[in-house]
Amino acid sequence: MENLVHESSNGDGNTLYLIDAMALAYRAHYIFISRPLINSKGQNTSASYGFTNSLLKLINDQEIDHIAVVFDAVGAGGTFREDIYEDYKAHRDPPPEELLENLPFIKEIVQAMDIPVVEMEGVEADDVIGTLARNAEEDGAEVVIVSPDKDFKQLLSERVRIYKPARGDQDFEIITDDDFREEYGLDPTQFVDMLALWGDSSDNVPGVPNIGEKTSMKYLKKYHDVEGCIDNADEIGGKRGQNLVEFADDARMSKELVRIKTDLDVALDWHTLLAAQPKMEKLKVLFSELEFESLLDRFDVEVEEADEVEEGENLEFDFGPYEEVKTIDADAVDYSFLKNRHELEQFVETLTEQERYAFDTETTSTDPHYASLVGMSFAWEDGVAVYVPTPMPDGTSTDDVLDLIGPILERETTKIAHNMKYDMLVMRRHGVELGGPVLDTMVGHYLFAPEENHNLNDVARSVLNYKMVPITELIGEGASQVSMRDVEVKEAARYACEDADITLQVAEKLEEKLQEVDLNEVADDIEYPLVRVLADMEFVGIRVDTDVLDRISERLAGELDELEGRIYELAGEEFNINSPQQLGEILFEKLDMPVISKTSTGNPSTKESVLQELSTDHEIPGLVLDWRKTYKLKSTYLDSLGELVHPETGRIHTSFNQTRTATGRLSSSDPNLQNIPVRTAVGREIREAFVPQDDWQLLAADYAQIELRILASMSGDEAMQETFRTGGDIHTDAAARVYGIDPADVTRDQRRKAKEVNYGIPYGVSPWGLAQRLRVPVGEAQDLITQYQKSYPGVSTLLNQLVEKARQNGYAETMLGRRRYIPEIDSSNSNRRSWAERVAVNMPIQGTQADMIKIAMNRVHERLASEALEARMLLQVHDELVFEMPPAEEAALRTLVEEEMRDALPLDGVPVVVDIDAGDNWLDAH
Repeated sequence: MENLVHESSNGDGNTLYLIDAMALAYRAHYIFISRPLINSKGQNTSASYGFTNSLLKLINDQEIDHIAVVFDAVGAGGTFREDIYEDYKAHRDPPPEELLENLPFIKEIVQAMDIPVVEMEGVEADDVIGTLARNAEEDGAEVVIVSPDKDFKQLLSERVRIYKPARGDQDFEIITDDDFREEYGLDPTQFVDMLALWGDSSDNVPGVPNIGEKTSMKYLKKYHDVEGCIDNADEIGGKRGQNLVEFADDARMSKELVRIKTDLDVALDWHTLLAAQPKMEKLKVLFSELEFESLLDRFDVEVEEADEVEEGENLEFDFGPYEEVKTIDADAVDYSFLKNRHELEQFVETLTEQERYAFDTETTSTDPHYASLVGMSFAWEDGVAVYVPTPMPDGTSTDDVLDLIGPILERETTKIAHNMKYDMLVMRRHGVELGGPVLDTMVGHYLFAPEENHNLNDVARSVLNYKMVPITELIGEGASQVSMRDVEVKEAARYACEDADITLQVAEKLEEKLQEVDLNEVADDIEYPLVRVLADMEFVGIRVDTDVLDRISERLAGELDELEGRIYELAGEEFNINSPQQLGEILFEKLDMPVISKTSTGNPSTKESVLQELSTDHEIPGLVLDWRKTYKLKSTYLDSLGELVHPETGRIHTSFNQTRTATGRLSSSDPNLQNIPVRTAVGREIREAFVPQDDWQLLAADYAQIELRILASMSGDEAMQETFRTGGDIHTDAAARVYGIDPADVTRDQRRKAKEVNYGIPYGVSPWGLAQRLRVPVGEAQDLITQYQKSYPGVSTLLNQLVEKARQNGYAETMLGRRRYIPEIDSSNSNRRSWAERVAVNMPIQGTQADMIKIAMNRVHERLASEALEARMLLQVHDELVFEMPPAEEAALRTLVEEEMRDALPLDGVPVVVDIDAGDNWLDAH
């Protein structure tokens, strides 16, 4: 067994440093997200402190003469990009309020340091930085852009480089144009085309479906730019070639969205952007106000030294980090790897004695359904870990390694891992079932801090204040990335051992933290056992009839052609229907339709609600809505699901995400099966394509109106409970009470409105919001809400209590104690406070439903095994479970599933009802 013990660029007066203020502020805020800096006034000062440290670190390390800090214009409207594409950044969450409240302080600190502050309305800070960079470059200057934003790579040149702040500490990674060419095999100017094809989900830039990072690189090496790819779509062929033709306008629009402007009218000469003399007294006042005591301790020394500084000299700063970040210490750890079969046999004996240990796999892919095992690491004592490479250096094969160690892994010993579902799937594909209780540190951290990031690097930083070695140091990134299989065993071992060791240490801390907040039972009884259930579901996957998908897709393509033809005929010309700008020109300029609302930049809006209102007076808006809905279904599901079928299993293996939602609900991805619309005819048709294995059937079980039943139970409202107890229709009953009529006299429209109120009230819907949903005047919506509150007084009381409880505790919780922290509940911003109050009401209800179905999944899974049924659980979609079964087991499975779903979490005063059906496809079984 082998032990594994184990430059700055200076300014020359001709270099301009451009600081991306918002990106650095974001980074600073989230570095301290798990232990925010709160001063005695109750202010969260994390972003100010972290930003200041980053800036001072940069100043200390570089001899800076020319510098500017570039901000987005605060309070300004949108930018020209929203005019090009109304949904640009539409899915991005607004910045945390605590971060926004720090921006004025950050700006004051920068100004007190006598560093120029630059901002410009109507464009993003990226565009200002791009223009300043190009202007300085053309004047012969060197430019350094300080930002973690990948989009700046398009500006790289011989004279422009990027300093990317490293994650978790105060270092900077230098990126040059040569680095870019080595990583991507392209010229930096082609990065715009790469992003245009690839798209950007964070900014909601559409790109071209099925073309990702590596595919876009390959095409651009051959065809140079977006237009070249489109022109050669026939040569590319296949689905991607079709998409390049079908989504050509999206690609061109995406290119305009991601291109950083370099030609703004910025009336600034880079020579004037000078780092001058800091205003020391002003800085001291600011640091005192913000209570940056660790800065002030050193600041006093700097003030004394400042008296002796000659006019015009730059001051040196040494403020240090807020808290020293720990990294791997080769002298303090005992990391080793096995070299031969004899060492493996000895290790197996040692591992057999352990009743609890951390386990991690190293593989060739992040997709467990394709990954090959490269090695395994183990740790059961802090600072000590062992790596088992597969195959071993002496030639012992992977199969032989697993024959020896597999039986030990299958024993009922506690396994600790970070994202253990991945390890379970990988090992199962290699013939080994990981046995015993699960302790998943990713899931545990999610329970403790649901709003934070949960990858191991971030969790280690949050829980242990420890910075791990990034995987990119071993395998690189982008075009130059290699497989873990290609990494030298000694280097892979050091990385893998750290993973296992740190996972073990995180687990020990998390157990204490979960105990402190009374979440250990939710972890041990619900979340940790669910990891194994989800792994089994993902391993099995679900079969898809691609012929059905192709049939629907072909029909929709014809419908889109017909819709486009009719729209063009009515408009009198062809245009890009997916472009809000071009659509707006047709509707509001050519056809002179009334402007209902405007975008943030003052242009007429073409959003859905506007088109709905306009559709009553003209045919085009309604046709555009139909086109959008059809286009989205075709591109999102029909044209992509078939490509996700695994070549070996012939099934789709969606990934169930246990740590994504703040309420505790599961989500799914690759593909997202929870967003298939079930209220539209085409959405239901898509479900028809999901089928069982030959000669079997699907069975679907769905909780009936479960969130309203939970609401009735939690509120104790007698009227609502009575409706559920007697088997009445809750929406008809609500309509009868709200309108003051007999249930038999309730009309379909009245029931529809009552249904919207039923589902809207528990989530804090406003009169305006309800009016939008019902398409009625706000006054009528207000009357409906008022009558509902009178009809169900227990519900109204509960909702007020939930908000008040969240305000007192700072969090909302489910019936079983799952928490969601809501710091905005006391916000001075009314919009954010209202949002927090809605969360305070929503989370206990929706989170309790999530707990209920997870308990049911665990129990159903256990009984399927104990009763030796062949039936298998395949999917979970919100309130529904989908199974695959031989027909002979239908009666037994119905009974089992109904019992466990019904009894998972009994509700006081309200029966839990489960609807179950079976069929030859998902649609028939629903």
